[in-house]
Amino acid sequence: EVQLVESGGGLVQSGGSLRLSCAASGFDFSSYTMSWVRQAPGMGLEWVSSINAGGGTASYTESVKGRFTSSRDNAKNTLYLQMDNLKPEDSALYYCTKAPRYAATTDGPRGQGTQVTVSS
Repeated sequence: EVQLVESGGGLVQSGGSLRLSCAASGFDFSSYTMSWVRQAPGMGLEWVSSINAGGGTASYTESVKGRFTSSRDNAKNTLYLQMDNLKPEDSALYYCTKAPRYAATTDGPRGQGTQVTVSS
Protein backbone atom coordinates (compact mmCIF):
# COMPACT_ATOMS: atom_id res chain seq x y z
CA GLU A 1 0.00 0.00 0.00
CA VAL A 2 1.35 3.38 -1.00
CA GLN A 3 1.83 5.68 1.97
CA LEU A 4 2.93 9.30 1.70
CA VAL A 5 3.31 11.52 4.75
CA GLU A 6 3.98 15.22 4.23
CA SER A 7 5.42 17.51 6.90
CA GLY A 8 7.15 20.84 7.31
CA GLY A 9 4.35 23.26 6.61
CA GLY A 10 3.54 26.25 8.78
CA LEU A 11 2.92 29.96 8.99
CA VAL A 12 5.61 32.20 7.53
CA GLN A 13 5.87 35.83 6.54
CA SER A 14 6.12 36.90 2.92
CA GLY A 15 9.71 36.46 1.76
CA GLY A 16 10.36 33.64 4.19
CA SER A 17 11.29 30.01 3.59
CA LEU A 18 10.00 26.57 4.40
CA ARG A 19 11.20 23.06 3.60
CA LEU A 20 8.56 20.43 3.07
CA SER A 21 9.29 16.72 3.40
CA CYS A 22 7.43 13.67 2.19
CA ALA A 23 8.18 10.27 3.65
CA ALA A 24 7.23 7.47 1.25
CA SER A 25 6.64 3.77 1.84
CA GLY A 26 4.88 0.81 0.28
CA PHE A 27 6.50 1.05 -3.15
CA ASP A 28 9.92 1.23 -4.79
CA PHE A 29 10.44 4.95 -4.23
CA SER A 30 13.66 5.15 -6.25
CA SER A 31 11.87 3.96 -9.41
CA TYR A 32 9.19 6.63 -9.60
CA THR A 33 8.80 10.23 -10.55
CA MET A 34 7.45 12.18 -7.59
CA SER A 35 5.51 15.40 -7.67
CA TRP A 36 4.29 18.18 -5.46
CA VAL A 37 0.80 19.57 -5.96
CA ARG A 38 -1.12 22.15 -3.96
CA GLN A 39 -4.67 23.22 -3.33
CA ALA A 40 -5.68 26.67 -2.19
CA PRO A 41 -9.04 27.16 -0.45
CA GLY A 42 -11.90 26.89 -2.93
CA MET A 43 -9.56 25.99 -5.79
CA GLY A 44 -8.66 22.80 -7.61
CA LEU A 45 -5.40 20.91 -7.41
CA GLU A 46 -2.45 22.69 -9.00
CA TRP A 47 0.70 20.93 -10.13
CA VAL A 48 3.79 22.55 -8.59
CA SER A 49 6.83 20.42 -9.41
CA SER A 50 8.01 17.00 -10.53
CA ILE A 51 11.34 15.29 -10.06
CA ASN A 52 12.43 12.21 -11.93
CA ALA A 53 13.28 8.91 -10.30
CA GLY A 54 17.00 9.54 -10.10
CA GLY A 55 16.61 13.10 -8.91
CA GLY A 56 18.63 14.59 -11.71
CA THR A 57 15.80 16.40 -13.47
CA ALA A 58 13.07 18.56 -12.02
CA SER A 59 10.44 20.83 -13.49
CA TYR A 60 8.31 23.58 -11.99
CA THR A 61 5.18 25.53 -12.67
CA GLU A 62 6.03 29.01 -13.90
CA SER A 63 4.90 30.82 -10.77
CA VAL A 64 7.44 29.06 -8.54
CA LYS A 65 10.45 28.86 -10.87
CA GLY A 66 13.54 30.28 -9.24
CA ARG A 67 11.94 30.10 -5.77
CA PHE A 68 11.15 26.42 -5.20
CA THR A 69 13.54 23.48 -5.47
CA SER A 70 12.57 19.82 -5.46
CA SER A 71 15.01 17.18 -4.33
CA ARG A 72 14.93 13.61 -3.12
CA ASP A 73 16.96 11.19 -1.03
CA ASN A 74 16.28 7.75 -2.45
CA ALA A 75 18.23 6.09 0.36
CA LYS A 76 15.78 7.61 2.83
CA ASN A 77 12.66 7.30 0.63
CA THR A 78 12.07 11.00 1.17
CA LEU A 79 11.06 13.83 -1.14
CA TYR A 80 11.71 17.48 -0.34
CA LEU A 81 10.47 20.86 -1.50
CA GLN A 82 12.58 23.86 -0.54
CA MET A 83 10.45 26.98 -0.81
CA ASP A 84 12.17 30.36 -0.70
CA ASN A 85 10.89 33.91 -1.13
CA LEU A 86 7.39 32.74 -0.32
CA LYS A 87 4.44 34.84 -1.39
CA PRO A 88 0.89 35.00 -0.02
CA GLU A 89 -0.36 33.33 -3.20
CA ASP A 90 1.72 30.26 -2.28
CA SER A 91 -0.62 29.62 0.65
CA ALA A 92 -2.21 26.20 0.14
CA LEU A 93 -2.36 22.62 1.29
CA TYR A 94 0.68 20.93 -0.23
CA TYR A 95 0.67 17.26 -1.19
CA CYS A 96 3.32 14.93 -2.55
CA THR A 97 2.21 12.43 -5.14
CA LYS A 98 3.54 9.22 -6.67
CA ALA A 99 3.30 10.43 -10.24
CA PRO A 100 2.23 8.11 -13.09
CA ARG A 101 4.82 9.69 -15.36
CA TYR A 102 7.21 12.63 -15.61
CA ALA A 103 4.71 15.31 -16.57
CA ALA A 104 2.86 18.30 -15.21
CA THR A 105 0.04 16.25 -13.79
CA THR A 106 -1.81 16.14 -10.48
CA ASP A 107 -2.59 12.43 -10.97
CA GLY A 108 -1.41 9.80 -8.52
CA PRO A 109 -1.95 8.84 -4.92
CA ARG A 110 -1.11 11.52 -2.38
CA GLY A 111 -0.78 11.95 1.33
CA GLN A 112 -2.84 13.98 3.78
CA GLY A 113 -1.03 17.20 2.95
CA THR A 114 0.77 19.87 4.95
CA GLN A 115 -0.57 23.42 5.26
CA VAL A 116 1.51 26.38 4.14
CA THR A 117 0.29 29.84 5.07
CA VAL A 118 2.16 32.94 3.96
CA SER A 119 1.21 36.22 5.56
CA SER A 120 1.71 39.53 3.81
